[in-house]
Amino acid sequence: MVRVMASGVFDILHTGHVSYLEQAKSMGDELVVVVACDDTVRKRKHEPITPEGMRVRIVGSLKSVDRAVVGKGGDMFDTVREVAPDIIVLGFDQTFDVGELEGELARKGMGGVKVARADECAEDLSATRRIIKRIRSLEDD
Repeated sequence: MVRVMASGVFDILHTGHVSYLEQAKSMGDELVVVVACDDTVRKRKHEPITPEGMRVRIVGSLKSVDRAVVGKGGDMFDTVREVAPDIIVLGFDQTFDVGELEGELARKGMGGVKVARADECAEDLSATRRIIKRIRSLEDD
């Protein structure tokens, strides 16, 4: 059994997210998705539109997802240890460097974990920030 881990904010779900998770699922037998906690979203991106409990429930309901969990703030490697994946799949736009992440995993005693990157979804014209911008422009009308 190959366990795959994917992670993200998933604040406003769109086809790019669906593609990412389908690609991640295709790399193994079980897909565990780590949904960023509200504190992490605030620190790294923006005030979350949808609370973490709702986001994890929505993501967990997707066909490709076997289990969804809320990530912990702090050291992301604690969550990796808990999930115990064989493969971590990064989204095409996530800023991690594959080689650096594999090196850090090895330094932390998780050298058997492989890291892969999902391809960009050709129809991903509706990323979360663009959706938010569009909604805000409609409010002005």
